[in-house]
Amino acid sequence: MTTSIRRDELDLPLVVTHLMKGVVYADSHEKVWRHLLPLQAQVRDYVGVMGLTVVIDEAEGYAFLRSKLDDEEDGPLPRLIPRRALSFHVSLVLALLRKKLAEFDASGAETRLVLTREQLVEMVRMFLPESSNEARLVDQIDTHLTKIVELGFLRRITGQEVAYEVRRILKAFVDGQWLSEFDQRLADYTALLDGEGED
Repeated sequence: MTTSIRRDELDLPLVVTHLMKGVVYADSHEKVWRHLLPLQAQVRDYVGVMGLTVVIDEAEGYAFLRSKLDDEEDGPLPRLIPRRALSFHVSLVLALLRKKLAEFDASGAETRLVLTREQLVEMVRMFLPESSNEARLVDQIDTHLTKIVELGFLRRITGQEVAYEVRRILKAFVDGQWLSEFDQRLADYTALLDGEGED
């Protein structure tokens, strides 16, 4: 007697494995995304036993895993998805990118927000201490951008000019409530920067 294996039983481990590795995007993980959508309930059950939950945004085209909130868990479980402490400057750049993304969406323009390195430098420069060393300032901003690429909120686009696509998953981490307090946060950032001086 042969046992038949349903197709979705093969696809489920594939989908979960990709989610464990990081964010799944509809545009760059087409096959996995195609399998994920009809398997949402099974994926939730599968990762739930590990203290995880899956976040899927079909409209924006991304999915990722996160640890359940404490009140969602039946008991204490080790954290599989680590929390990452972000530096002050990386947090600032993320805030500015989120605001830029909100303005871009409100304009009803294209679906992909792409910014050149020069645009990003100009956007961030006004919130950093003045420096007589332009090259050092740009290097610092490049370091922050590299970190944000590693975090998955920016994607570097290769071409003649250095450019970055702002990934829409940023909206899941810097939410509307956070954005509504943006002006106060920037005021706090500016006050802190004034106290930091050149450092």
